[in-house]
Amino acid sequence: MAVTNEVATPMESLDQLPAALLDTIMTKLDVSSICSVASTCTVFKACAAHILSFIPSFHLLETAPSMELLRPLLPPNPWLKIMKVNCGRLDDSAIQILLQPSLRELCMLNCADFSGKLLSEIGGRCKDLRSLCLGSVAEKRGRAIHISDLEELLSGCTHLEALILMFDVSFSLRHDFARVWALASQKLTSLEIGYISSVMVTELLSPNFKFPQSTNRIQPSILPNIHKLSLSVDYITDAMVGTISKGLTSLTHLDLRDAPLIEPRATFDLTNSGLQQINQHGKLKHLSLVRSQEFLFTYFKRVNDLGLLLLADKCENMESIFLGGFCRVTDTGFKTILHSCSTLYKLRVSHGTQLTDLVFHDISATSLSLTHVSLRRCTLLTNHAVTNLASNKDLKVLDLRDCRNLGDEALRAISTLCNLKTLLLDGSDISDVGLSYLRPGVISSLISLSVRGCKKLTDKCISALFDGCSKLALQDLDLSNLPNLSDNGVLLLARSRIPLLELRMRQCPLIGDTSVVVLASMLVDEERWHGNSLRLLDLFNCGGITQLSFRWLKKPYFPRLRWLGVTGSVNRDMVDALARSRPFLHVSCHGEELGAEQWDSGDDFYMHDYDEMDELEQWLQEGDYESDDEDMVDAENNAEARE
Repeated sequence: MAVTNEVATPMESLDQLPAALLDTIMTKLDVSSICSVASTCTVFKACAAHILSFIPSFHLLETAPSMELLRPLLPPNPWLKIMKVNCGRLDDSAIQILLQPSLRELCMLNCADFSGKLLSEIGGRCKDLRSLCLGSVAEKRGRAIHISDLEELLSGCTHLEALILMFDVSFSLRHDFARVWALASQKLTSLEIGYISSVMVTELLSPNFKFPQSTNRIQPSILPNIHKLSLSVDYITDAMVGTISKGLTSLTHLDLRDAPLIEPRATFDLTNSGLQQINQHGKLKHLSLVRSQEFLFTYFKRVNDLGLLLLADKCENMESIFLGGFCRVTDTGFKTILHSCSTLYKLRVSHGTQLTDLVFHDISATSLSLTHVSLRRCTLLTNHAVTNLASNKDLKVLDLRDCRNLGDEALRAISTLCNLKTLLLDGSDISDVGLSYLRPGVISSLISLSVRGCKKLTDKCISALFDGCSKLALQDLDLSNLPNLSDNGVLLLARSRIPLLELRMRQCPLIGDTSVVVLASMLVDEERWHGNSLRLLDLFNCGGITQLSFRWLKKPYFPRLRWLGVTGSVNRDMVDALARSRPFLHVSCHGEELGAEQWDSGDDFYMHDYDEMDELEQWLQEGDYESDDEDMVDAENNAEARE
């Protein structure tokens, strides 16, 4: 009897699988992965369209979708609990799609084109929210937030436990502000505010503040259960610190940052007396006091060693301390903190202008087991300090940016830290030979490495780091501002096949078109990767970039690229055409730093197979990109005609 052998095609095989099985598998994926799978065949596309109506979480932070692209991804979904979206291309018209009543956690970043209506609508639609994060609301000209919008938000979301408002909330009269915040959820334990005046904070939390038009009515206890408070203010003052420390009895995390526009007067500044008031209830575990240099080179000039001695008396249970801008504190003050906090594992000091090696001279004799150390712009430190710090073998993060006296001996000490994940050495005096000390031990564990502005480094630093190394975990490499780094160094980097996600080479005068061509052709993994793995490439102000580079920045090259930094003056038409041809690519030509450090990176590192183009774009746009590629060709032709 003749037997007919019939081999089922992949499509027929998939059709025979139960739809419930496919749904179950795809619900385990993030949104980008769902879109990637959907672009492969009609069966998966139909399945993706179905499961988007009942997936429990929706994360889309890497790209900023337009309203047209977002609509098919967010059908009505009564099971949706978590949403995190980059709203850089959205406005109030997206409110109805985004604000689904079932949400428990909502994060909306880059909301500059939204008005205050967003706040009031959240309060009206999302009654069951537990966590809310809003960034840059109404920062675009013509947009405004009214106190009534905040009032509806706080009165409507009665179950809020965590609230992050990363914008200026000092848009109302002070008495209205206190009245509205009295409506906040009693369950609120974590609060972060992008900007608020110190006077408002003091009056808001003062137990003696009365509402206007009333001689007897004392405001109810506001924010009684706050554990974590993070504020950016105009001035950190004794009055504000004292009010916070006294009024918030459950406080475990306190993060205060100011950026004065003018030099603070004595009554609007932090002094030794203010430090003495911190941690009155003894529950504080994490403390951060930072004076930013954003607008003015200014410091906490009224705090000295005595202030830190007074603080140390109440810091024995501290686990994390960040002190920025304490220019009059010497080794005595900093050393007292180290020896008083036996459970400290995170230490950060910035602009410690009088901090020297002596602070860490006998650190090995303490019981400290530091895992995170940042000593940015502590310019008096030398190799000896790093040698002593290296006795903490569990160090995972070491930030030594702008410590200019550090050299190769510091790297020799760092080479013993086999658990190190992040190493930042910007502006130090290290050489190619010094970097070779990191191989093979430390370089195999590093995820992030920055040698920005280390002037002695040459192309040989790439070989010094990566020769003979395989299966590295390195994802983020910063080679910016290296005057001797050339295209030859990038060629060596490409040959190493390191699956980098972020590469910064801004302000490198010898980097040119060859580097872009090499990176575009780079094969990371012959079995899985087709093309380059980079999500971020910063080439701002690189001397040799011409219009040739833009041809290699088009699809299908750099399929995963989400952030690109270039110099707009090279060819503005080419930059604009590139941005139009890749709507999911953020093209920056003004020199701003790129990246998504402020975003939730918990689901950023999914591994996909990428072919000629990004599947998220393919599934959403269904081939609409061809006309944009024609724009790139027109821009190239125009550029050649001008030449």
